[in-house]
Amino acid sequence: MPPGAPAGQYRAAPPPPDGTGHVHLPPGAPFGVPTPAPTATAVPDPTTTTLAVLLIGPAGAGKTSVAKYWADHRRVPTAHISLDDVREWVRSGFADPQSGWNDHSEAQYRLARRTCGFAARNFLANGISCILDDAVFPDRPVVGLGGWKRHVGPGLLPVVLLPGLDIVLERNAERSGNRRLTDEEVARIHGRMAGWYGSGLPIIDNSQLDVPGTARVLDEVLARAIASPPNW
Repeated sequence: MPPGAPAGQYRAAPPPPDGTGHVHLPPGAPFGVPTPAPTATAVPDPTTTTLAVLLIGPAGAGKTSVAKYWADHRRVPTAHISLDDVREWVRSGFADPQSGWNDHSEAQYRLARRTCGFAARNFLANGISCILDDAVFPDRPVVGLGGWKRHVGPGLLPVVLLPGLDIVLERNAERSGNRRLTDEEVARIHGRMAGWYGSGLPIIDNSQLDVPGTARVLDEVLARAIASPPNW
């Protein structure tokens, strides 16, 4: 307390402003639906809009490669958030689903999704777009797509990458470690993903597309989604 200051009236000086430009994340603030400019009559430009994108697809669909490329080549700051990368932050005690799906592996997936959702909201609150990737199944809407919507917000734009089975089998064979699945498991996942047809979500068959080409189609799909957000 400074000399001569009356007892009980001294107040600590406010903390200095954050020089990093960080914007504090409002607790629980979801990401709202992106809206095009009021006077815009042309197709919205997804490369200059702050977006939250969820790229869905089976193992071997190319989600991670496309997400990284898309984030790298945008004209506004963009982050790529990989569910598998976050899940593998757990080192000792990692529950590998290849060793058998159980409550422990399910809990680690849920934790990873919540962590990714919080990270996405934090980036978005600071003006940085983000793209997340996950193998979300259409027959588990509450846990999968509904969970992502709760974690990130109603402005999340889901897009499905679904190449042919022969393509995902070929790409999976090039993987190593715990991300490489058996052919039987890849076929099972791919079959479940077919349930997205008829769901109303945009689907990109990238069987004959390279990564840059898929990213260009993704921009076209997102432009339409911004102009007319999907009802999901």
